[in-house]
Amino acid sequence: MHVTVNAEPREVAPGTTVGDLLVELKLDKAICAAEINKAVVPRAERDARVLAEGDVIELVTLVGGG
Repeated sequence: MHVTVNAEPREVAPGTTVGDLLVELKLDKAICAAEINKAVVPRAERDARVLAEGDVIELVTLVGGG
């Protein structure tokens, strides 16, 4: 299935959730924000929100340092 993640085309398996995608990309769920088709996906809904063909996903994470 074709989706776009942070402006990059990506293939995901049917049934993939936002939570699955975060694990696949090795992103820390606690410090990552997710948006699908310009709508924020609340943290509590990530493991239930299944991606659909053509979804545009934006993932943003915090980076610490100094």
